[in-house]
Order: sequence, then C-alpha cells, then structure tokens
Amino acid sequence: MDFTYDDEQQALREAVRGLLATTYADHETRRRTVADEPGFDRALWGRLAEMGILGLPFSEDDGGVGAGPVEIGIVCQELGRVLAPEPFLASVVHAGGLVASLGLAEQRADLLGRLSAGEVVLAAADTSPGGRWASRADGVRASVSDGTWTLDGVADPVVGGESADVLVVTAALPDGGTGVFVVAADDVSRTGYAAADLTRAASVTFDGSAATPLGEAGRDAGPSIATISDLTRIMGANQALGVMQSQVRATTDYLKSRKQFGVTLNAFQALTFRAADMYVELELAHSMVDWATMTIAGGDRDVVADAADRVGLQIARSGRHIGQEAIQLHGGIGMTAEYAVGVGTAHLEVLDQWLGNGPHHLRRLAERVTDHDLVEAI
Repeated sequence: MDFTYDDEQQALREAVRGLLATTYADHETRRRTVADEPGFDRALWGRLAEMGILGLPFSEDDGGVGAGPVEIGIVCQELGRVLAPEPFLASVVHAGGLVASLGLAEQRADLLGRLSAGEVVLAAADTSPGGRWASRADGVRASVSDGTWTLDGVADPVVGGESADVLVVTAALPDGGTGVFVVAADDVSRTGYAAADLTRAASVTFDGSAATPLGEAGRDAGPSIATISDLTRIMGANQALGVMQSQVRATTDYLKSRKQFGVTLNAFQALTFRAADMYVELELAHSMVDWATMTIAGGDRDVVADAADRVGLQIARSGRHIGQEAIQLHGGIGMTAEYAVGVGTAHLEVLDQWLGNGPHHLRRLAERVTDHDLVEAI
C-alpha cells in the first residue's frame, strides 16, 4: 500500500508549514504568544481562515472545503511540529465536529461558516471536573421550561474555552441521556488558566445560562459525542506525531553538534543507540497514526473507536519514551521553558490527559475482547 502523499496533499503540507514558519520561526516567539491574551496569534488564525484551513473538515454547503481526514491530519502534524498554540484541534476538529455531526442545516451553515471564515472561535465544554474521558455529561445539567432551555453546572477543563466566542456544551438531559447545546460565551462565567504546556484552558460555570439545543431538542447524542471524541483522539495523535518528529530531529541535531571531551556526542555509542530507539518509537507511532487516520474514511463508528484506542495507546507509550529521552539527551537545557524539547514533552502530556492516557485506551481495548474463551491456569 502506498502511504505517500499525493501532489495536492504535499502542497497543503508545504503551504501550512510555510505559513507557520512565518509566525513560529523560533520557540521564543511561541513563548511570547502564549504569555499574552488570547494565548494564540489572532493574525495567524485569520490567515489560516484565508487559506481555507479552518474549513477543511466541513462540507461546502456549510461553508467549508470538504477535505478528507488525511488532509486534516497533515494540518495537525504541522501545528504539532512547531507547538503552535492555535486551537485548531479544540475548535475546528472537536467543537466543529460536534456541530457538523449534530447541528441542523441552519446551525451548521451559521456556526461552521463563521468558524471557517475565522469570525468566531468555538470550544467544546464536555468535561466534568474530575471526569475521565466519558461521553456522558456529569457536571452540567439541562432544564427546559416552556420550550426555553437553560444549563447549570461546571465544565472543566475546557480547552481553548477562555477565548472562545461560542461554547458547544454537553449536558445531562431531564429525561436521561446527554444533549448538546450552543451557549454564547457572554452567558457564562469563565476562569482561565495555563496548562502545563502554557496553552490556555478554562473552568466554565453555567448558572441558568440560556442554551440552544444543537440539532433535535431532547435527543440523546451520546453515540455521536463518543464518535467525535474518537475522531479528535485520532487527530490529536497526528498532532502528537508532529511534536515527536520535531523532538527526534532536535535531539539528533544536538548530538551531532554538542561537544564533550573534544568530540561530538554522537561519537558515544550508548547515546547513538538511545537516539536509534527514539527513531524506532517514532516510526511505530507514525505507522499507527497513518493507519488510524485512514480508518476514518470508512465511516464505521466501531472501527473508528477501535482505531482511536489503538493509536492512543501507541502514542502514549511512544510519546513518553521520546519525550523523556529527548530531555535526558539534551541535559539540563531540555528542562527549561526556553527550549522547545521540554515544552514539547509537556504538550504531549497535556494531549494525553485531555484525550485519554495509555491505561484508559488499554482498558477500552481489553473490554472489547469478548470473542475468546477463558483460559484455565495449568
């Protein structure tokens, strides 16, 4: 099977890489960007919209481009490569994915059209305080009176929620199940904070906040929420792959240039072997990411869920290995916020905790093993 990109996909990669290079040519620029409000570059966000990047996943009828999962994965990889803090994964893939999957035609045209044009930023408020990667809502409750819906509760963490204009909220329905609602950011109380990788998240409090059902009112959207979460996990794996590619490249370059005892570090066989192990882990992750991304086109929810857990498990293991080795082989500088290697490892951990860590994916995979009889101990 041919895994190479075609000419259009390669052109997309080069275009996105070139655009990001104009903004994040060095890590210091990224540090300054995340230190100021809103935590990402608004001008770059606008240029991504002009290029059609923000509308890649959405149909042309909804104001998007109608691109496939491979193209979206390419963008995520390039964002990860430079640790770009722009909320593409949170706003376009996750929140936008919920709107595209559940919204009525007029809702999709409005929200996704404005998102694609760079006019609004969406954020998915679908995590309860202390909750662990569930598609049901525990922290926010929906109420209805005379056809008017309101929400009460807390969602935390909401990735990108501090600067979002519109929130896409999952909430427990009065009659059971989980619904999805659209809430204006002005109707909630938000407390923003920095994650370990210095990107921004928020704790969002709903207190009788006016809400509009996304799609059919009162419908249990649990299965669709779970599928969009799985798609986000696969695209998050693409972003993590970009981070790991950058870390391996930075580490090998460092070993070739840093001298000790009069020779470069790559002259020491033990260090070269460790770098080779990093490359092996990277290739394992790369293969899994490519496979998982291609499963999306089939449209089978069960296949996508299985792929999300398989790639999530591999990314968790490879990311931990590559991140730790990159820091250790760089020495003290690898731990500093001024150097991309340590921040990249923190970003891998943030993705891990946001989208599901290794034990979580392993447990979900184990739960699906139902076609084997019990093996008696000898």
